[in-house]
Amino acid sequence: MPAAPGPPAARTTRPLRADARRNRDAILRAAVETFAAEGVLAPLDGIALRAGVGNATLYRNFPTRDDLLAAVMEEFIGRSLEEADELARTLPPRAALVEWLVLLAWQLRIWHDLPYCVATAYDDPESSLFSACNPVLVRTGDLLDAAKASGDAAGSVTREEVFELATTLSWGVDRFGDDQEAARRRVEMATAGIFARRPA
Repeated sequence: MPAAPGPPAARTTRPLRADARRNRDAILRAAVETFAAEGVLAPLDGIALRAGVGNATLYRNFPTRDDLLAAVMEEFIGRSLEEADELARTLPPRAALVEWLVLLAWQLRIWHDLPYCVATAYDDPESSLFSACNPVLVRTGDLLDAAKASGDAAGSVTREEVFELATTLSWGVDRFGDDQEAARRRVEMATAGIFARRPA
């Protein structure tokens, strides 16, 4: 399993002052530590305290929980997309899609309640977390389209349905057992309906 993501580099329209950058980086480090220990629904005030900054500084940098979570997940999402590209290059389309869903189901449970937050943001296009996760949805669609083109996946299945399935399975792994092989088994069982049946 990849290590928990560290704080990504700040993305702003102009360089931050040194003290502002230190504060932002401290908040991101504190968020990673807090999410790992308490889950992503941990109080934001506690993150500010751990970072050694005031609440106003935290909210100035990250006005909402989704803003903070999106920033922390940036590196995680980037690595996941690289792994999706590798799967597409090295595996047949059906196997690549299954392995991608196993990867999502396993990695999204890296922090308690992360699948819940991702699923909630998925219904809110205005959320920064929705925007952060959208490349994952797009890549899921790419892998699904390849499986359709190969005749493996049913044409009626949508990328949204597949992504929703991955987050649901990840929630189950998060709640009912932190076991990667169990995650794989759940994915293999749950994805049977995605794939077109071939004549006997």
